[in-house]
Amino acid sequence: MRRIKYMCFYDVQNSKYNRYNCLSSSNKMDYIISVLNRNGIGVDLISFSSTLDTKWGWDKGENRYIDEFNRLIIFPSLKEKKIIQVLARYLRTTCYFLWLLFTLKTDETILVYHSLGYVRLFYILRFFRRIRIIGEIEEIYQDVSPKSTLEKYFEYKFIDICEKYIFPSELLNEKLNTKNKPHIIIHGIYSVEENRNVSFQDGKTHVVYAGTFDHNKGGLVAVTAAEYLPANYHVHICGFGNEHEIANLKSDIAKVSQRTSATITYDGLLKGEEFITFLQKCDVGLSTQNPQASFNATSFPSKILTYLANGLSVVSIRIPAIEKSAVGDLISFYDIQTGKEIAQAILNIQKKDKSSSIDRLSELDHKFGRDLLSILEK
Repeated sequence: MRRIKYMCFYDVQNSKYNRYNCLSSSNKMDYIISVLNRNGIGVDLISFSSTLDTKWGWDKGENRYIDEFNRLIIFPSLKEKKIIQVLARYLRTTCYFLWLLFTLKTDETILVYHSLGYVRLFYILRFFRRIRIIGEIEEIYQDVSPKSTLEKYFEYKFIDICEKYIFPSELLNEKLNTKNKPHIIIHGIYSVEENRNVSFQDGKTHVVYAGTFDHNKGGLVAVTAAEYLPANYHVHICGFGNEHEIANLKSDIAKVSQRTSATITYDGLLKGEEFITFLQKCDVGLSTQNPQASFNATSFPSKILTYLANGLSVVSIRIPAIEKSAVGDLISFYDIQTGKEIAQAILNIQKKDKSSSIDRLSELDHKFGRDLLSILEK
């Protein structure tokens, strides 16, 4: 079987090594891996993830097949008490770089998930080894949060040395791919979930926001929409954030609950089958990202495809990256980022035939499979 190396931050679920693993990123990577597999390509996941274990000690890493086609390589990592974080990162970075230097072949094509954690390594590596990088660029990180001058420099240097790209939107391609290099677009996960035939059976319309509680990504404003909804609506907030963000969210939910006849609940972080079953009990999914955040001009919220894959109607802020996407016509938009406007969009939503979104995702899935194979063989 033909193989390709995929550079990333990754670990399997419930791993004994407890390495850093962003759920939204790894879910999309899992989908891309599955598409590669069905095209007869096995994947070697070369993970830069550090251990999350704070006890003293040494995690030796692993090199093993995680299923029939795919292998995971995780490098040794010191268990990072604060006083040795710099040393721990230095050792992990050295192991990663030396492995790349002595393992990658001249003119080998590799897939690299764009991350500030290691972009400078690949820029430096190019002086020692001629490799061909397909950059999976999800967003420009300096547009999301402030970065140092050095981080900004190497972020764009890495993007420039890529020979081909995988982008979440055509708008990001237009912004970054100034030399018109080969590229393909994938908004997110196009897999369609099997219908679980579940519901809350309470006669209410259930609205869900699922995702990060970062203020730029819209979790908090979704809470305020409940204030303008009637008693037969239930707004669910589920996802992830740091302690401060979760505390703020719970506080806002408590305040809004006192001013509305609708129900609003914090449902925690749900994963796997529990998450899919929960979504399919709901009717409407919210994508309420801050339209003023610069990254929203080009990035595509993956949660939209997750909602569509589970048969939900979708309400979203109107931004070009979503409206001009391959699923833009399936979405109900609002134009002003306030709870009242979001609630009005929810109340005005026109129920769509679930089969239309399922059929569209199936079409996009097949197209992405063809596009991915094509860009690998160019």
